Amino acid sequence: MEKKSRLLTIGQFAALHGINRKTLMWYDQIGLFQPAYIHPENGYRYYSYYQSSILETILLLRELDVSIDEIQEFMHSRSAASLERLLGEKIAELERTMAHLRAVRKTLVNHRRNMQTLLSMDLSEISLVEKEERRLVTVDISPETSFDRQVEMITAETRKYQLRRLHDASYGAMIPAAELYRGNFDAYSRLFIEIPLPVTTAGLHRQPGGTYLRAFCKGPWDVLPERYREILDFAEERGLVLSGFSYEMGINESVIDRIEDYIVQIEIPVQPRQTT
Repeated sequence: MEKKSRLLTIGQFAALHGINRKTLMWYDQIGLFQPAYIHPENGYRYYSYYQSSILETILLLRELDVSIDEIQEFMHSRSAASLERLLGEKIAELERTMAHLRAVRKTLVNHRRNMQTLLSMDLSEISLVEKEERRLVTVDISPETSFDRQVEMITAETRKYQLRRLHDASYGAMIPAAELYRGNFDAYSRLFIEIPLPVTTAGLHRQPGGTYLRAFCKGPWDVLPERYREILDFAEERGLVLSGFSYEMGINESVIDRIEDYIVQIEIPVQPRQTT
């Protein structure tokens, strides 16, 4: 009985670790974690306080989604080296999961911002906004690039950057500003993807920060040329020069059923016209 007095009942030990006593009974049944003492007459289980660190290790591994089989294998050959290796693997998995969740959060923030824009926008307005620099993944296209081929290239890039779905990223199309001045409003030269995950900048397209002209266009693709003419008139009247590329991105694809309701956001870097 002296030995029993230095031990904790199954209920006390379960409460100490914030788990159900049935969990301890199950761990005992499968041979994963057994009590320090079982009363020979009534079969009551008792646990030593010094078993706490072992149980906490098991509970931590379970929280990390380590399978019971893996934990049993670890317990049979428990050592600092095996625990270090197992925890290293799980830390790497956690980092990948956290990176994915950060990417999902960024995507959700972008989608929410688009919805807020939809609720407050004036489709007829052309405005000037300040934007920060960002890096984009781009693929080159030409008028001869079929739609199927464009889909293939975008899909390949999403796989390259380990995106789970296409809509884990923001994407759109680019037209050189020089082509707009020539009246070639369908001269798309690149497709872009804004990857939400941290990536190295080598080889990525630099979308410069600074002042941008922003406009919106509602309807099918054939209404875009007229909107670009209005944009060119707006810039001319204010002594602004379009530079770089026009970045087009659909902002309401998830909430419409008809192409007539499709809204494209257009953003183009602008600079004051140089006077001599």
